[in-house]
Amino acid sequence: MRVTMTLSLPRQPTSVTRARHTLVTLLSLTEATEESRGHLAVLITEACANAVMHADRDSTVDITIDIDDQVCLLEVGNRGSSPNGAGRLDVGLPDPLTVGGRGLPLIAALADTAAFVAGPPDQVLLRMTKHLADAGPRTTR
Repeated sequence: MRVTMTLSLPRQPTSVTRARHTLVTLLSLTEATEESRGHLAVLITEACANAVMHADRDSTVDITIDIDDQVCLLEVGNRGSSPNGAGRLDVGLPDPLTVGGRGLPLIAALADTAAFVAGPPDQVLLRMTKHLADAGPRTTR
């Protein structure tokens, strides 16, 4: 089975919850493990929260969810710039550890792959993948 969805949400905190609920609902149609589902919920939450917090004022938060039998691909984009022009994510926690600054290290730690990728000019696009461990076709008895 393949499920694909594209969302364009307003740059507001409630969009983080909407994106997470949408992903969780789509994952309920799959055989993804609970661990993979939990990791993916954290990934989309952190990526969307960063987009809401750091995007240009009039930007939307653009999300692509692409799930197949083995892998979930998440892309979260907005108009703005990537942190420090980064391409790859650093798994180290910020020093000193404060209230903010943990999103990208969490994403790097939980995703199988995560990187800022080239998109349209003035756009930030974070692409993350997660394997759906033990996912496979449903069997009936």
